[in-house]
Amino acid sequence: MADPMTQSAQISSSQGLADGQNSTASSKDSKFSVQELVHWRDPKKSGVVFGTSLLLLLSLAAFSVISVVSYLLLALLCVTIAFRVYKSVVQAVQKSSDGHPFKEFMEKDVSIPPETFHKHVDSCLCCVNRALKYLSRLFLVEDLVDSLKLAVLMWLMTYVGAVFNGITILILADILLFTVPLVYEKNKKQIDHYIDIARKQINTIVSKIQEKLPGAKRTKVE
Repeated sequence: MADPMTQSAQISSSQGLADGQNSTASSKDSKFSVQELVHWRDPKKSGVVFGTSLLLLLSLAAFSVISVVSYLLLALLCVTIAFRVYKSVVQAVQKSSDGHPFKEFMEKDVSIPPETFHKHVDSCLCCVNRALKYLSRLFLVEDLVDSLKLAVLMWLMTYVGAVFNGITILILADILLFTVPLVYEKNKKQIDHYIDIARKQINTIVSKIQEKLPGAKRTKVE
């Protein structure tokens, strides 16, 4: 018969393994659901998400953030108040005692568990630390070629910023997010062929530049 200490350790390890599996499964499910949306596996869901996000961004382009948020909350409040009054009138006419129409939702726990909050904070912190490490490597010129790439990119972005503002770029990004994966999926062979040609040309140009720069590390476009 196993002693209590051994049983407790086995139970703890089993719980930890189960939690890890659940966390991995949930992250895979969320990733898969995003892939389903952008690949239009369910046209109704993808259409609702795409239409809602595009409408929100267009509203932000025409009005201020405060106005958009205020109008959205006001519309939601008008709907809930109207529904509450309607149900109250119906109950008064029918002399029923169904209670509050939103009782089911009011009894639900909407608080965020501390474990969930800490898990997402830790995940965001890992991403921030990774980004800071990568940026420090670029700005401190650990690799001269990578730093020059960033300089060229920032120079090109100055022209993009002169033509588009932030909201316009977000609108274009939203449209591309819901169109490019679908187009790529339908024309994968032809697109991969041209991408491979472009990658070879870029690798050739980068290797020539690296040969002329002293102390530059050899890099390859993946």
